[in-house]
Amino acid sequence: MIESISIGLGMGIIVIAAILALIFGIRNITYGKSDLKRVLAMAVPFVIFGIAYAITGAIDQSGMITLLTLMSLMVLGIVISSARRTFNI
Repeated sequence: MIESISIGLGMGIIVIAAILALIFGIRNITYGKSDLKRVLAMAVPFVIFGIAYAITGAIDQSGMITLLTLMSLMVLGIVISSARRTFNI
């Protein structure tokens, strides 16, 4: 019982934070304080999660797919940036 409440509260906090980030991101774009590309980069995990959820239909599996995908993209980015610095590309 307590696990369900904790998970629900955690998900609620995440949803509230995502909504606030969206609101303030739009506000900063309209005021010219932020670049559109930087704000859209923050949406990448939500898009990946949405696609994974549409495919699997389960939140827990979608979360793991999102985690593994983002970790893979991070490793790929590190490898590419290291190769660029090593070979002066």
